[in-house]
Amino acid sequence: MRLENIIKPQSVLCNVKARSKKHCLEILSGLMVQIYPEFTCDQIFKYLNKRERLGCTGLDSGVAFPHCRIGNIGSSSATLIKLSEPIDFDAADGELVDLIFGMLVPEDLDETHYADIKVITQLLSNGTLLSSLRSANSNIELHNALVNGSRLDIQD
Repeated sequence: MRLENIIKPQSVLCNVKARSKKHCLEILSGLMVQIYPEFTCDQIFKYLNKRERLGCTGLDSGVAFPHCRIGNIGSSSATLIKLSEPIDFDAADGELVDLIFGMLVPEDLDETHYADIKVITQLLSNGTLLSSLRSANSNIELHNALVNGSRLDIQD
């Protein structure tokens, strides 16, 4: 998988102020509706929130990975938000979250989509990549750090 195929520069926001986990999901929904204008922010938010109620998508190390299945899309798409101040995302490790990677996948997942999700979770556990993302100061720097970091086989 080439990450730049599922996350475009306009799908990345750096130094965002969010009040809460719910507010993060609303911001993600707004970004995702730009990718899929056939949906409304409310529809995407509903899907993300429904998935979040099944189990928290907060990962370790200050990262969250809210994602959901949605009908009538043929491929996965993603967004990334770097918060200016971390928030509580109910992560299992209890850490506040400052990096939120959102993803929409087709309702009928195939092996490729499962592989995409696995690659993303592996990337989001890479300490070197996370440091690079946290050092970014603009949307384009954040996107470049993500894409360039995903191309490297970085080992912590």
